Parts: sequence; structure tokens; C-alpha cells
Amino acid sequence: MRLFRPRGRISGGQSMRSPVAQAIALYEAGRYSEAEAEARAVAAARPRRRDDMHAPLALGIAALATGAQGRHAEAVTAYDALMPVFGRVFGAEHPQTLKLRSDRAQALTALARYAECEAECAAVAEAATRGTGPEMPRIVTAARNGLIYALNAQGRHPEAETLAREALAAHRAPDRFGLVLRLGLARSLQGQARHEEALAEAERAGELRRGLPEEQRRPEAGAVELALAAALQGLSRGTEARPRAVAALDACLSAFGPHHYRTSEARALLDRIDSGG
Repeated sequence: MRLFRPRGRISGGQSMRSPVAQAIALYEAGRYSEAEAEARAVAAARPRRRDDMHAPLALGIAALATGAQGRHAEAVTAYDALMPVFGRVFGAEHPQTLKLRSDRAQALTALARYAECEAECAAVAEAATRGTGPEMPRIVTAARNGLIYALNAQGRHPEAETLAREALAAHRAPDRFGLVLRLGLARSLQGQARHEEALAEAERAGELRRGLPEEQRRPEAGAVELALAAALQGLSRGTEARPRAVAALDACLSAFGPHHYRTSEARALLDRIDSGG
């Protein structure tokens, strides 16, 4: 989900640039190693005050950037350390705290900790539903997306399908959230061997992605190609599936590097196609 932008004020009443603005810009540009370095530098330079919000926000961005580079265990460790800090600085049900919990929960999937992700995403979605403010609907949708992924990963595809359809009905905006929810729906259909339907949903996701700005397409690099390749393989159309899988792997390697969970998923799918499995 898009990073929230905390803003300060200067005496003239104009918004001043947030200390984490550059790190956010680098992250959204896909320059993850630079974003991590910038965020850590911001955190290190902040005054050591218990009420300073910018140091934990910077470290949260660093954790996101760490995960985006495929260093998933390190990212989860960073989130674990930040959880009590965010609770103290912002409060237990503040949007920033709930977003951090959602980000951490979804990072757990890369470590195959799917049941933990499921429980935490459900809790975050419930808490955000009770909350108020413009950020809360986005947090609800992001948490539901994590829940859909976790259910699919546990083989509970009918449950994932039901939740994905409910989430899509509630979120009709043609944005990144709509894209990831539709990909989650395609994955749930694929898991039920409903390959034609999965292919149709993956194609709809591709159409949606083409209309998104680059900063919203970038975090889902390779995901549409992966969904298309999986559906085509399920339909025994391996000749068509293979170039899609190659494109997915190339996109993931370029965006995230060799150790990211999506890169591994694309490589595994390509291996299955090549082995005729």
C-alpha cells in the first residue's frame, strides 16, 4: 500500500518537507537499496527522543525496502523490533501502527508463516474497520489482501475466493488494490483447477495494470505474468505459458533480485513448465 506522508508545519503556515520524504520517493521509484540507506541515515540522525515519530517511520520504510530486496527474515526482525515503538509513539490503533502490523504480517508469507499472517491480517482488518479517517479503508483492503494470500497458501482456495470477491465488490477503484485483489482471486481459482476462470481474471488484472501509473505497477512486477503463466500451464498450453513465465522471472529479477519470494515462485513455475509437470 502507498506509504503515508507525515507532514510538519513551519511558522508561515506552509507544509515543510518531511524528513522521510526522500526515502519514500526512492522506495516508490523501486530504488530499494537506496531507499533503505536513506531511511537508515534519517533514523540515525534523529534526536533520541521517545516521542520522535520520524525515526520509527524511517525504520519502517527501511524494513519495507529490506523485504523488497528479498531479505525477508531481516525485514520481519526489523518489524518485530518496531512494533512496541509504534505502539508507544502513535498508539495501538493509529493508522501508522496498523499499517506496520499489516506490512509485517504480509512479510511473514515470504517465510511460509501463513497461519500467523492469516491471524494478524484478520485482526488488523477488524481494527481498521472500527477506526475512522481516510487511511482506514486502505488498511482494511491491504490486510484483506494479505489474508487472501495466506488462505491460498494454505490451500483454502474456496475461502480465499469468497473473500476476494467480497473485497473486490467493496473496492471498485481501478488502482493497485484492485489489481492485487484480482490477482488473489485468480490464484484462488487456479488452486481449484478452474483454469479458464483463472486465466480470465489474470487477463483482467493485466488490463487493469496497464492503466495504472508506474509507481503502482512497480510493486507488482512479474505478478500478472506469473498468474497468466500458471493458468496457461493448467490448461496444458505450455508453449504459451513458458514465455509468460520467463517474462515473470525476468521482471522479478530486475525489480527485486534473486532472493525475493516472487522471484522464487516464478523460477519454480518455469521449472515445472520445462519439466512438463
